[in-house]
Amino acid sequence: MEIRKVGVAGCGLMGSGIAEVAAKAGFDVVVREIDEGALQAGRARVAKSLDRAVAKGKLDPSARDETLSRFTFTTSLDDLGDRDLVIEAIVESLDAKNELFGYLDGICPEETVFASNTSSLTVTDMAAATSRPDRFVGLHFFNPVPVMKLVEVVRTIVTSQETFDAARAFARRIGKVPVAARDNSGFVVNLLLVPYMLDAIRQLERGVATVEDIDTAMTLGCGYPMGPFTLCDFVGLDTLCQVAEIMYGEYREERYAPPPLLRRLVTMGRYGRKTGAGFYDWTPQGPVPLKV
Repeated sequence: MEIRKVGVAGCGLMGSGIAEVAAKAGFDVVVREIDEGALQAGRARVAKSLDRAVAKGKLDPSARDETLSRFTFTTSLDDLGDRDLVIEAIVESLDAKNELFGYLDGICPEETVFASNTSSLTVTDMAAATSRPDRFVGLHFFNPVPVMKLVEVVRTIVTSQETFDAARAFARRIGKVPVAARDNSGFVVNLLLVPYMLDAIRQLERGVATVEDIDTAMTLGCGYPMGPFTLCDFVGLDTLCQVAEIMYGEYREERYAPPPLLRRLVTMGRYGRKTGAGFYDWTPQGPVPLKV
């Protein structure tokens, strides 16, 4: 099973990064977005990322131009019909993902491998909506994709060995380190990381310490690169809340339930870095912690 042509459905933060690393590795890449505005935003995101790599001396200008030449940007799903591998990176909604894969199932050759970048939904629920569950895997990348080395390769109980091996080989070819994961909600990283972030919020609610002091304690005491509240703001509080809801629905364990404070911040539109405010107000002078 040789993968030469890659399709990426979705050109947001994750999709554009996945497409970029695939094109850098020499793959012919077609990227699809739902409308022209989203497509142009994704194209600009890829170009900016490559330009940043050139400015830092990590990429030659000629390599940047060659990488861009491997891209095709489109708003038509039909343009993904000739791909060897299609990776989905759209909204974290099972209905939306199943609708996408249902359409792709009807236009792609039977040997095409489907992969989802889902971080919390089970791959089985998507694979079962197609006629090729044996050629369906999870490929969970981490943000920012061009920098983070890990890819969780998720196999269901019916994923074929050939498909799983092809997915792992693809991950290695784009310079990533694959780890094998069972198809459980959260896989490996989020299964352990989400309860950590949620528990930090619960301790804040209980008055154990302030946002800033909890972050300082975990960075200096455990050697973590950032504290749990800074991490929450980078992930996005809306994303964290949604992922926690999905995982709580799967396991019905309290440690996966979104705490009330998280829900209230999301209701107020404090999503983190992307909105300028979350557990910190992200000002030009530096982050100012939320007083709780």
